[in-house]
Amino acid sequence: MQHSLGPDFVESDTFAFERRLMAQGRKVVAGVDEAGRGPLAGPVVAACVVLPLACDFAIFRDSKQLSAIARARLRDELLRIGARVGIGIVPAAEIDRLNILQASLFAMKKAMEALPVTPDFLLVDGKFPVPVAVAQQPLVKGDSRSASISAASIVAKVTRDELMEEFHHRFPQYNFRKHKGYPTAEHRQAIRTHGPCPIHRRSFKGVAEFFGQGHE
Repeated sequence: MQHSLGPDFVESDTFAFERRLMAQGRKVVAGVDEAGRGPLAGPVVAACVVLPLACDFAIFRDSKQLSAIARARLRDELLRIGARVGIGIVPAAEIDRLNILQASLFAMKKAMEALPVTPDFLLVDGKFPVPVAVAQQPLVKGDSRSASISAASIVAKVTRDELMEEFHHRFPQYNFRKHKGYPTAEHRQAIRTHGPCPIHRRSFKGVAEFFGQGHE
């Protein structure tokens, strides 16, 4: 159920969307974002976050603007302050079955459903609504406009990086620890040398060629 918030708010106030919605009577406003749409390997991971009202919203920024250490500290801070967090993970095989857009939205759906509380409004990063019967507003570049989405982007990225670290130990020949499955020159060369492993996305160009499939 897509909803219009009306005119944009002052961009420097990253809790303006949430505050406006709560003033309209929404009691539980969550932000949702994903990490891992572009890699050739590994899952897409989404997070859904409800921030406590008594927190410093300004510290939560787009995860892409933060170092790995800063992201990990902020994820820990979210847990410390009692933010409510849900995580959704869709593995490579499911990405191949659904396509990456649908898999990303499915991960967001799973993240929302994993929340310990049911939100009555979702702020969604990107252009597309999540396939759930909850009022929501997609926000282009939402991870830099909404603190709740920013927090979700941080949790999603840290969670996915931790998963890729685990995969690094299982498949060290690809050096997933370094590139997290993204299509770097090193990763592409490792695929050429060793062939794909079970967490590679068979439908993606750079991997599909080894299976005679179409390209993503």
